[in-house]
Amino acid sequence: MFPRIPEHLTPNNAVRSLEGIDESYHSLSHHGRSDEKLDQLAFVEQATIDRWANFLRKFKGADLLDDTIVMLTSNLGNASSHDNRNMPVLFAGGGFKHGQHLAFSQTNNYPLPNLYLSMLQNLGMESESFATSTSTMKGLV
Repeated sequence: MFPRIPEHLTPNNAVRSLEGIDESYHSLSHHGRSDEKLDQLAFVEQATIDRWANFLRKFKGADLLDDTIVMLTSNLGNASSHDNRNMPVLFAGGGFKHGQHLAFSQTNNYPLPNLYLSMLQNLGMESESFATSTSTMKGLV
């Protein structure tokens, strides 16, 4: 059974069920460096991470993460300016080296398809490329 969408993430982008949050996620992501919006955005994003962690805990003891990758990411690196470079990515499982934070160059980063190629290969799929990948990513295994 798949978990339902977290209550604080609804299709219309509202985060109504979180006490103290009075704007949509989209509005908060365009914070314009407002301290109030940044505080609310941090709260919403922490709630999202907490829900993701709870979902992953359900895999514990079932060995499902040996052959599965669960990824959490965004479509933007800086939503306030619609910048799609240097997106945050979290993932679990798939035989990768976990418990680390990898930070790549802000100006000369890997193209995202390199991550997908690394994921495919780490799951045992014999792929030499994925979309516009140029190689696999270093530091993941």
